[in-house]
Amino acid sequence: MSIQNPDRHVNLRHPLKHARGLGSAKGGTQHFLVQRITSIALFFLSIYVVGLVLSLIGKDYAGVRATVADPWHATLLIAFSLASFWHLKLGLQVIIEDYVHAHGVAALLHLLNIFVCVLAAIASVLAIIRIALGA
Repeated sequence: MSIQNPDRHVNLRHPLKHARGLGSAKGGTQHFLVQRITSIALFFLSIYVVGLVLSLIGKDYAGVRATVADPWHATLLIAFSLASFWHLKLGLQVIIEDYVHAHGVAALLHLLNIFVCVLAAIASVLAIIRIALGA
């Protein structure tokens, strides 16, 4: 209910009434937490991956394959890959939600974001497994 006055517009609705329906009040906290958890994981995993790559400088393919074939190295490389693409997907989702205002374009970009991130994650995990198994 609002009172119309030629000089000003007075709205008697409660502010919560205006906020309802303007966005999700359910998934924002989980999205925020998962993005922070993946960034913390990536901090430590990135240090590991940089150290691993530096240790592989000068080795031939057989030496690199033997290193990646170690279960600890393969597991941590897969964890790095999955965390990277998950974090990428979450970050791009926020960018799309904040800067793309056309609903159809936003929906298409969300689908493309999911598809590309999942496909890249699967490809990187497959590559690590193939190298570890000697293919």
